Amino acid sequence: MRYHTFVFSLVLDTNVFVGALLRRGGAARCVVRACLSGAYEPLMGAALFAEYEDVLSREALWKNSLVSASEREALLDGFLSVCRWTEVFFAWRPNLPDEADNHLVELAVAGNATAIVTRNIRHLVTGELRFPTLRILTPEQCLEVYPCRP
Repeated sequence: MRYHTFVFSLVLDTNVFVGALLRRGGAARCVVRACLSGAYEPLMGAALFAEYEDVLSREALWKNSLVSASEREALLDGFLSVCRWTEVFFAWRPNLPDEADNHLVELAVAGNATAIVTRNIRHLVTGELRFPTLRILTPEQCLEVYPCRP
């Protein structure tokens, strides 16, 4: 397998980050690890950061998790330390079926991301406003299209 030698900028949807913590192993965890190791450059913006914090603080979601609140906080801090903070100055409003997902596209466009990595492909590919160079990928597709060293 041939590995890319340059870093790809990605927007990781909250469902990918949370999935990496809730499930054992899997592609989501590999993508988060690749971000932490510098193989991918994750982008972060105000709306996505607020969403991460909100979901990570929902105790009911983490009731049966092996990851404690302090461990989640430490992982988020570590993840944020490798993110490129990206300010969104223009609201593109791609008119996605779930209005709450528009910020992902806006962040990706503002940061010139290579892809948005999500488990919610269906909603993100149906927007009225298209950006031909922006890919919408599942974690598995991301690892296949942009392979990195484990």
